[in-house]
Amino acid sequence: MQFTNGTVQEFILLGFEVGQLQRLLLLTFFTLIYMLAMAENITIITLVVLDTHLARLPMYILLSNFSWLEICYINTTMPRMLLDLALSNKIIFFSSCLLQFYIFFSLGSTECFFLSSMALDRYLAICHPLRYSQIMSPNFCYVLITASWVLGFLASIIPVTLISKMSFCGPNVIDHFLCDAGTILALACPPIPKAPIISLIFVDVVVILGNIVFVVLSYGSVIVTLMKSSSKGNRVKSFSTISFHLLVVTLFYGPLAGMYVNPGEADPNVTKMVALCYTAITPFLNPLIYCLRNDQMKEALLRLWRRKAVFLKSRIDNVKKRKGTGNI
Repeated sequence: MQFTNGTVQEFILLGFEVGQLQRLLLLTFFTLIYMLAMAENITIITLVVLDTHLARLPMYILLSNFSWLEICYINTTMPRMLLDLALSNKIIFFSSCLLQFYIFFSLGSTECFFLSSMALDRYLAICHPLRYSQIMSPNFCYVLITASWVLGFLASIIPVTLISKMSFCGPNVIDHFLCDAGTILALACPPIPKAPIISLIFVDVVVILGNIVFVVLSYGSVIVTLMKSSSKGNRVKSFSTISFHLLVVTLFYGPLAGMYVNPGEADPNVTKMVALCYTAITPFLNPLIYCLRNDQMKEALLRLWRRKAVFLKSRIDNVKKRKGTGNI
């Protein structure tokens, strides 16, 4: 155990305490999940960027940036977890641990604001359709995206700064596969200052509960508006769209609420499983949920394949022409 000025400078991440065979199975499973999640989110970004039609639609501007957020989110924890499973390298320096916690916590806060932005988009599209294109312009979408990133990373600065000034006497064992607020505070030298805990609770209440309330009110208004709609076809189509949005919101906020809002201490194994839900499983499922039954994404994919096929055909024809000219 390494000390500097009487405080611990390195921690041990226990991760998953299983046998060699189980470790290999977990490594294989999570590597597959990681690769699929990366491929899915990169595909969404590529489609939106390359398709001129989708690139102008507010929902897909938000969705492509949400996919970029998911890529950042999964890369904050998964590579380290896979490395620990492969090499059993459990030591992490305090500075690296704190950096992971800051980025992880900030990206989680940013995702809360992103989900609220997407809820606002659906609210305006369904409740105020005549003003939707005027309000949700591409420029306003980028303002929402920028605000989500800035607010998400600003929200974590004070708690992380206060935690960084604390002393850690040991033990230095973190019973988790990542550096999280609860696991870090549990290793602090007693008595634990109240300021970091109060700041974390304040951020949880403002960011998590505040955005949950906004999302509930937005989708609640959408559901009420759809219930009053006279067109059954539009009502069914809109309900189908927001049902996928609500599923994504539930997958993210469900585990998150259990981790950060519930004050009771949870079993470490349960904590790890819940953390896996929003660090690995959710980034894998979100692209499937948003795009599996999305006709516009399917049409964009077909257009991209056709463009690629036409491009390849033209290249082949040019090569044949050059060969023919050479033979003459």
